Amino acid sequence: MEQITEKTIDIDVILKNKMGPKAKLVPGILVSWLKRIVHQDKVNAFLWESRDKIGTEWLEACVEYLQMTLVIKGKENLPDKNDGRLYTFVSNHPLGGEDGVALGAIIGRHYDSRFRYLVNDLLMNLPGLAPLCIPINKTGRQGRNFPAMVKAGFESDNHMLMYPAGICSRKRNGVIRDIPWSKTFITKSVEYQRDVVPIHFSGENSKFFYRLANFSDKHLKFNLAMLFLVDEMYKNVGKTFEVKIGKPIPWQTFDKSRTPMEWAQFVQDKVYSL
Repeated sequence: MEQITEKTIDIDVILKNKMGPKAKLVPGILVSWLKRIVHQDKVNAFLWESRDKIGTEWLEACVEYLQMTLVIKGKENLPDKNDGRLYTFVSNHPLGGEDGVALGAIIGRHYDSRFRYLVNDLLMNLPGLAPLCIPINKTGRQGRNFPAMVKAGFESDNHMLMYPAGICSRKRNGVIRDIPWSKTFITKSVEYQRDVVPIHFSGENSKFFYRLANFSDKHLKFNLAMLFLVDEMYKNVGKTFEVKIGKPIPWQTFDKSRTPMEWAQFVQDKVYSL
């Protein structure tokens, strides 16, 4: 591996950008722990090695780096890339890392990179991924420009790939499942007349992660579990994942007989039944 000459992921800089002058108050031992838990050196080594790749090519390099085996079922349900229409692809979010990379690689290859993610704005720190992203601030206050970013995505000539849960799946009462999905993908798909393609991705994180996530959700204002997603990703290296693609749901399905929130749950249930 080549010598790293530049840090792409720099916890010191990220803390400064997020916290301003208060970043100096974070104890050095905590900063060191953060660098370890996000595998700063390992990740930067990969980013340096793959620095000449962007978009779908970079996502495919990630799949290879993580030694993921993808078993795709229902690939024939992916609409023809030349049908002149735009789609909203929605998926459960069991892992928080590999699932996003893998689905992006599959969708990106099929549609010649003509898709965009709605993602956590921290992922904008990844140069290979940034061109495919519409950022959402998940760590601070929701930006006032969020509706404008979603609007820009749906008005663009790109398919949209969304994780309507917003965060990765939780384990509650022994069941791993997304929290209730938000309705944005329903309202926007109807407004812009995009059929919705449901996708189910297999996989799970560690028991430690689910315990931490449940504690964080209950007692903290900050999503502490999110910090451990890179660590979870490395725990899942070399595993096989099943991707099930369902038939497109016509946007006209989402009529006034249910609320957008109820339709969002309808699609979520359909994903889990794939």
